[in-house]
Amino acid sequence: MKIGNIEFEPQPLFLAPMEDVTDIGFRKLCKRFGASMVYTEFVSAEALVRSVKSTVNKLTIADEERPVGIQIYGRDVPQMVEAARIVESEAHPDVIDLNFGCPVKKVAGKGAGAGMLQKPELLLEITREVVKAVNTPVTVKTRLGWNQEQLIITTLAEQLQDCGIQALTIHGRTRSQMYTGQADWTLIGEVKRNPHIHIPIIGNGDITTPEEARLAFERYCVDAVMIGRATFGRPWIFKEIRESLSPSPSPVGRGVLTLDDKIDILKEQLQINLAHIKKERGEDDPRNELRAILHTRRHLAASPIFKGIPNFRQMRIQMLRAETISELNDLLEQCRLLLKESGVA
Repeated sequence: MKIGNIEFEPQPLFLAPMEDVTDIGFRKLCKRFGASMVYTEFVSAEALVRSVKSTVNKLTIADEERPVGIQIYGRDVPQMVEAARIVESEAHPDVIDLNFGCPVKKVAGKGAGAGMLQKPELLLEITREVVKAVNTPVTVKTRLGWNQEQLIITTLAEQLQDCGIQALTIHGRTRSQMYTGQADWTLIGEVKRNPHIHIPIIGNGDITTPEEARLAFERYCVDAVMIGRATFGRPWIFKEIRESLSPSPSPVGRGVLTLDDKIDILKEQLQINLAHIKKERGEDDPRNELRAILHTRRHLAASPIFKGIPNFRQMRIQMLRAETISELNDLLEQCRLLLKESGVA
């Protein structure tokens, strides 16, 4: 499988772009554990054109996470074109991805993200103009349609291909479903089997286990699988799936990671984020620790490794309220001890 000049190994696994999740620290870990390509948090075209600092900061990528995609969203043709040019000139990503799939109200409700599925002609115009404006490979991530009465993906896929995109990611839900119910992969498979489609088709939605990933490749014949919410607090999921799919070892080698290993990885994620924020904001900024915690604690609180702790809810609340790294590390060490006492570790 290839996107532009990027060649991937068989059955590649991608990290989905997710707001407040796929920051640089998390991307680096997912890459280390076998993600074939990672994506930044999505970037507002309007904010980027206005040079909003917090948005511009999202363009920071590291060589060790490549290939990496930067995803932009918006509803205005000139803004999307200008944002794509800024992304290309400032960050030099391997892929520029257009977000036509985000279902949240503050995005889709304003006509961007999945809201574009209600205006397919505008969606296609944005795509055509962005493709013409940049030399970087342009890809698209979208959904099956706005709702069950508007399942437009089979037609839209061909139209997007005609616009010049070099890969298409399809989330197996409509916008109206948000993240509820079960992802429907049948239409993803139909797009992939269309003899007129020659660009890579990447499937997304409800991939949480190696078995589900294998089914996606074997039954629906997708070129790659993108993993989203199942990565929260679990960057090693790529290692687990890759080793199940392929006889070749993951980048960190074969072998089962212990719970001790996984707690250490989560602590490392916190330190990676702190180092990045210090570099970005300066060593002496008193809010550096809190910023690093805000980037990390969602992963800590959501990590499946803590399910073996009785009454974890209270510990989870403490994690979400922690304001210093020392406090958060102490809580992680308490979790380590509780897991060992419960016989899980």
